[in-house]
Amino acid sequence: MIMKTIIKTLGLLLVLALPAGLVHAQSGHQSLVGVDKVRAEPLSQTVPVIGALIARQSGDVAVEIGGTVRNVLVEVGDRVEKGQIIALLEADTRKARAGVLAAELAEQLALLQVADADLALAKQNMDRQARLKKSNAFNRSIFETRQQNYARALAQISRAKASIAGKKASIAVLDLEISKARIVSPYAGVVVERKTEQGSYVRSGDAVVRLIADKRLEIEANVPALRIGGLSKGIKVDAELEDGTRFVAIVRATLPVENPRTRTRPVRFVPQWPKGIARLANAQSVTLFIPTGKARQVVTVHKDAIVNKRGRSVVFIIRGGKAESRNVTLGISSGGRIEVVAGLKAGDITVVRGNERLRPGVAVKVVKGS
Repeated sequence: MIMKTIIKTLGLLLVLALPAGLVHAQSGHQSLVGVDKVRAEPLSQTVPVIGALIARQSGDVAVEIGGTVRNVLVEVGDRVEKGQIIALLEADTRKARAGVLAAELAEQLALLQVADADLALAKQNMDRQARLKKSNAFNRSIFETRQQNYARALAQISRAKASIAGKKASIAVLDLEISKARIVSPYAGVVVERKTEQGSYVRSGDAVVRLIADKRLEIEANVPALRIGGLSKGIKVDAELEDGTRFVAIVRATLPVENPRTRTRPVRFVPQWPKGIARLANAQSVTLFIPTGKARQVVTVHKDAIVNKRGRSVVFIIRGGKAESRNVTLGISSGGRIEVVAGLKAGDITVVRGNERLRPGVAVKVVKGS
């Protein structure tokens, strides 16, 4: 009995003396971890530059004709779609004038029919007299009178046609003005201000509402002229909103205007928004991380893979299903990744979750989706 107790105690002491990783390996325990691959990618140092969101379309929606405002159909804060009616002007007077012109047009069309009949009769009489030229019955005075009657009939027809064209043009103008009495949104956006109210009189060019196309926002930043060289069209830079939301912005254009006091030039960026982003606003602040020079090819690791062990930077990689520690020398950081000067190579699988208590030699199981 005493001998069995001594043997169990010695066995327990032997197990406790073994390395922790070996104990795990012998017991079959696996640590669940999330992983990320070491990359070889271009990297450059960056400097933060403050920019602002700017709507590509914004401004007053104006009327094209004068008139009394019958109704404003939107309120401040309403979202409108392109082509949506936002206000109505009084159009009854123009409709009445169009009715009068339509009646006058009908009268002119009837007069044209009469003129056509007069022309036919005048031509018939003129031709009849012309056939008598070689006979004693020909009368030159009568022939000339009938020629004049024919010319007069032709003139009446031309006059009637011109009057008809004028009436049609006047009706077309009134129809256009009547259609302009419905003020529609030129683009989709949000109403940020009402410029007039029901019953007010507006002249051509007066504003009805102010719109901002909040779905078509880009970024403008005043970038130091020394940094412009690395911002050619299509270059991608990292950007961040004040709430910490990170995204990528692509250079659209560098404007050829320099502020002589600050030595900066405005650059426009097209943001690549992450899914689900909302509540963006015109003039909202954005931080852009502008490269300080040409990118160089480096090896990078995710920042969550770095573990501090007694003042040393350590990264756990997975080899043969087990954790292996590597001492690494780090360089500059960019966004969520850090340059690795020594200790890792592209393609290594690093542990980014579950590495705080990980020990070398421990069997690991990768969490799906990591």
